[in-house]
Amino acid sequence: MIEVKDLHKAFGAVRAVDGVSFAARDGEITGLLGPNGAGKTTTLRMLYTLMAPDRGQVLVDGLDAAADPLAVRRRLGVLPDARGLYKRLTARENIDYFGRLQGLPEAELRARREALVEALEMADIADRRIEGFSQGQRVKTAIARALVHDPRNVILDEPTNGLDVMATRALRQFMLKLKAEGRCVLFSSHIMQEVAALCDRIVVIAHGRVVADETPDALRAQTGEANLEDAFVKLIGSEEGLAA
Repeated sequence: MIEVKDLHKAFGAVRAVDGVSFAARDGEITGLLGPNGAGKTTTLRMLYTLMAPDRGQVLVDGLDAAADPLAVRRRLGVLPDARGLYKRLTARENIDYFGRLQGLPEAELRARREALVEALEMADIADRRIEGFSQGQRVKTAIARALVHDPRNVILDEPTNGLDVMATRALRQFMLKLKAEGRCVLFSSHIMQEVAALCDRIVVIAHGRVVADETPDALRAQTGEANLEDAFVKLIGSEEGLAA
């Protein structure tokens, strides 16, 4: 479980994150939505300890990210906005490298790597260098790398960005599998069809603040819109009006 409590982050005079609070629960997929510049990526970077908040707290399975960032990282599997793969290494070598950084014993690392290669249907690319991979192949490798240490909490920043239809479908099924295993899955996306199909709960951020934190059905009821995209636009529009 990931808990965010009153997070603040400013860059000079710009308040990128201004008191964000929400919880992403085990066995659920939580969507983090917002227009460009809303503070989503800054929030995610604070969750996975890449960036320290000016104020507030992040708890992962009850552990404080500021007090024990190393322990928190062990409990997180992260697909960041920058995928961070080593192009001269093969897919298997990338996975192995990150597994060793996590301190996995070699036998466990091999078993975890091969299970992920199978689950993500990577057998045909596992021994190829990353250089020259398609976007979908890079995302698969980055997800395998993020999950090799078997984390209970998974953060995915726009995981289907740039993927074709078949790769997107496969990734959605994999996310549902993670949920079925009882993991906490938190992901950001701009694709409302994807959010509607996957999310148990949706957190909407605008101007660095949470403007909604509900189930998809509750968001539609709250806004009086049958379509989730229309509900999102209404929420963001009302927030823009308040901020004007």
